[in-house]
Amino acid sequence: MERFLVCITGASGAIYSLRLLAALATRGCIVHLCCSPWGARLILEETGRPLGYWLSRIRSSGGPNNSPAIVRQHPVDDYSAPIASGSFRLNGTIISPCSMGTMGSLASGACSNLIHRAGAVALKEGWPLVLVPRETPLSLVSLKSFVSLKEAGAVILPACPSFYSKPETIEQLADTVVNRILDHLGIPNEQAYRWRQ
Repeated sequence: MERFLVCITGASGAIYSLRLLAALATRGCIVHLCCSPWGARLILEETGRPLGYWLSRIRSSGGPNNSPAIVRQHPVDDYSAPIASGSFRLNGTIISPCSMGTMGSLASGACSNLIHRAGAVALKEGWPLVLVPRETPLSLVSLKSFVSLKEAGAVILPACPSFYSKPETIEQLADTVVNRILDHLGIPNEQAYRWRQ
């Protein structure tokens, strides 16, 4: 069974991380989760419900055929968590949304929390690391961080939804980004709209 790590930081775009968690769980993946305090606060502010509410829904019936899903949460300051070590194998790490502070820390190699450490582990182990920034406009400092991380092997996947599938809801619009994340993780995704398919 594949296992992935989803990290949520303090950038706007809670819907992307929640839709991604649900998409991975639906496919029967084991999902590890690490959320910063600001990430949790933005989920509450943007959805009106705390992270615990969404995790409860996914855990209870978010798996294949409405079965229970496996989602394991790790405190952001717990360096003893298994995801802090490359010996704990993952099929991919996604930081969504990814704040510019997190980008800068990863690009400089400075780890001050478990999310930074998990991103550094993905880079050193060479497994997929997908970073989903949602910042605009971008400063030269941020752009240089993007280049450094791309050169180190990360995928920089800005949360830029597409419209050619003619999405009718906010969820469908967010899923155009989530579908691209799944593509870069190598996860089969029949729901994704393909250009001129």
